[in-house]
Amino acid sequence: MKTSSYNPSPLEVDMANALFILQKEIQKHLQDNEVIHVETNIQRDNPTVKFSLLDKDGDPHEMVLRIVQIPDKF
Repeated sequence: MKTSSYNPSPLEVDMANALFILQKEIQKHLQDNEVIHVETNIQRDNPTVKFSLLDKDGDPHEMVLRIVQIPDKF
């Protein structure tokens, strides 16, 4: 399937939503960190998923993942 829109692309939006849905599974792989909150912004050109974490010492951390689809090369 050729991508007709990249701002954001449907695949980028689906990937952001998948990360949001899988947050409990992702937490299982983060040593000594608890996922406190996950926020998506799928309206951006490149959607983002922000994870708010709390480590075993009680310190907060944030990670932002930006999802970028490379243009198709057909």
